[in-house]
Amino acid sequence: MAKKQTTPDRLITYYMDFVLENGKKPTSVYAFTKLHNLKEEDFYKFYASLEVLEKEIFKAFFDNTFLLLDKNEEYHTYNPKNKLLSFYFSFFELLTANRSYVVQTLKGKESNLKSLSVLQHLRTAFISYIKQLQIEVPKIENKSVSKFQNKSFEEAAWIQLLLTLKFWLDDTSPSFEKTDIFIEKSLQAGFDLIDIKPFQNILDFGKFIIKERTNFTV
Repeated sequence: MAKKQTTPDRLITYYMDFVLENGKKPTSVYAFTKLHNLKEEDFYKFYASLEVLEKEIFKAFFDNTFLLLDKNEEYHTYNPKNKLLSFYFSFFELLTANRSYVVQTLKGKESNLKSLSVLQHLRTAFISYIKQLQIEVPKIENKSVSKFQNKSFEEAAWIQLLLTLKFWLDDTSPSFEKTDIFIEKSLQAGFDLIDIKPFQNILDFGKFIIKERTNFTV
């Protein structure tokens, strides 16, 4: 029998189906490709190992979400907050369509999501997306502090996504409607915390005190 053509999408589909049907991961690339009548060497054209393939699945969820958003002309007119909100709703809609696999992979590991290697490629893609949104945060006029501030904001955005993922994994409401509420409220709270005006007032006051510190005593 002729070997099937190997593509990234086909490998991802086969891998997800194997995990769901067998309740475990394939034992090796050899066994995995033989089962699906694929050439083992063709597998390595796309992924160095099964572990890399597994990481790419969650990034594929991100990529497919972004492709859908990018085709929506209205999305490109949104401000950063609404773009991120649209991303969240679309991303978790896609996760819901693949919930069995996501739960199989992550359930029981909710308290350790931040350090799970399977989410590493998703993290890289998401943080890059956050950078592209160019969300305005209060700037501190110090290069070292500003660089640290940007990294802290990006990490906070990633943690917020993980918290939402954890909530969704535990959500038992119809159509996961409580997750939708969680998304709206958590993002609103996050943007309220980085509202530029009150933070700018605090920074301006701090700069004034530093400038006048020689004459300021208590």
